[in-house]
Amino acid sequence: MIEYLSLTGELIERTSSTVRVQEIVQLSLAPVFLLAAIGAVVNVMNLRLTWLIERIDRIEQRVEKGTDGRQGEELPALRQRQHYAELAVNLSTSSALTICIVIASLFVSAFIRPQIGTFVAIAWIATMAQLFVALVLFLLETRLATSTARERRKRSRRIVKRQGESDQ
Repeated sequence: MIEYLSLTGELIERTSSTVRVQEIVQLSLAPVFLLAAIGAVVNVMNLRLTWLIERIDRIEQRVEKGTDGRQGEELPALRQRQHYAELAVNLSTSSALTICIVIASLFVSAFIRPQIGTFVAIAWIATMAQLFVALVLFLLETRLATSTARERRKRSRRIVKRQGESDQ
């Protein structure tokens, strides 16, 4: 019990300094702004992903009814775009979670003696790596989105051909 009280007193003493808390808040501002930016990017990615899913559903319904014309030929390319968009959203969300760990770690560092700067740096690097890959995938998805219907059908045929070859 006495050990608990001394630990509590030590924690309160370490964090009672307004200057120390201000320093931690200042340190956490850059990651917080990054978190807000990631949230905005995830919002855009989610809108695109939702649009893709709805488009795929509409085309699949038309294929089932036999009223799709040539749109059904575009499904493999649309699914590839959906795959890129899903991965981009997942990695962006993962980077947001990792940056939350960075922010929490900065505040926890005020309460503990062991230095955790290396952990914070690794978490920051992991965030940047995840965000980089997410943005590359989003770039690929948007690049595919700007192609013409003819290019999408051509890409779809290549995808179907590759899938057929890998199944054999």
